[in-house]
Amino acid sequence: MDMLKDMNEALRYIEEHLEEDIDFEQVAAIAGVSEFHLRKMFSYLSGMGLSHYIRNRRLSQAAIDLQRGGERVVDVAVKYGYDSADGFSRAFREWSGLKPTEVKGSDALKVFPRLTFQLTIQGGMDMNYRVEEKEAFKLVGIKKRVPMVFEGQNPEIMKMVQQLTAEQRQKLQSWRNTEVKTVVNASFNFDEGRYEEKGELDHLIGSITTLQQDFEDFDVVEVPQGSWAIFSAEGPFPQTLQNMWAKIFSEWLPSSNYELVDGPEISFNGDFTNMQNVSSEIWIPVKERDNK
Repeated sequence: MDMLKDMNEALRYIEEHLEEDIDFEQVAAIAGVSEFHLRKMFSYLSGMGLSHYIRNRRLSQAAIDLQRGGERVVDVAVKYGYDSADGFSRAFREWSGLKPTEVKGSDALKVFPRLTFQLTIQGGMDMNYRVEEKEAFKLVGIKKRVPMVFEGQNPEIMKMVQQLTAEQRQKLQSWRNTEVKTVVNASFNFDEGRYEEKGELDHLIGSITTLQQDFEDFDVVEVPQGSWAIFSAEGPFPQTLQNMWAKIFSEWLPSSNYELVDGPEISFNGDFTNMQNVSSEIWIPVKERDNK
């Protein structure tokens, strides 16, 4: 699992530079991926954003320094990247529940240990996938900013589905001129907190098309040519689809030779006649990792 080894090397670099401005391009280079992919993978594997992790590690080290004594609060603040003692004190109190001046001699010291990534593969779900090159296409439909929901149906997305009129559905269907002949769901422009089930994303419900025409009042997202990792599965909806999303990012990507690129994450489903056996397909934009 070379990717996890590289991610752990990147974590070691961060640990050695907590008292300095961290060069994220260098961190990404150590991990052997783009900065975009580094941040996404870190968040999926750890459940927190990379900046959030570094902030907590710095505050944790600051707590240890303050407990030892011998350094002024302002010196510790500057050491861990804060412009002022006041700004550091606010952040420290929000994180630990204590003022920096209360740490020395306290028995309630809060720490935030450094991470190490290990991959545990669990069975119970086949992952059938292929990687395909796709020409540029358009996502056409209705788009809305919605909250992130990990389990169960997203009520805001369900409202979008219900708001589609019969006329809109007919038009969207008439524009489908690729192998995907069904309604697609696409998510993009994620907030940083998406991996902690926080924040929002842009969600589009509609069609994939390559037509060159006026799409009236529908939202249009231009998707450039590129490679896509395509996963398929069958089972109860939406649990099977959501489980597949989780396994892609927690198991497949760390062990594959691919990394994410910026772009929409697309899914679509087959017949809903039997909700216990719905076929689903997921597309994620990827590129091959640069081998060191």
